[in-house]
Amino acid sequence: MKLYRFLSDDDTSAFCHKVSLALSKGWELQGSPTYAFDSLRGVMRCGQAVTKEVPGDYHPDLKLGEQ
Repeated sequence: MKLYRFLSDDDTSAFCHKVSLALSKGWELQGSPTYAFDSLRGVMRCGQAVTKEVPGDYHPDLKLGEQ
């Protein structure tokens, strides 16, 4: 089955580390990153979709970050 995650965080190195960790666990980038300004907090936010092929069947209780 193919899993999907959308990673997001403030535009800091923490976001890059989050994506790098996912890549090191076998997740693959899906599409381009996205950026948006959070006017309530006054910061830029980043997002990146990642996907991963894993064995088994999907279930909503699946912990995607642990795959």
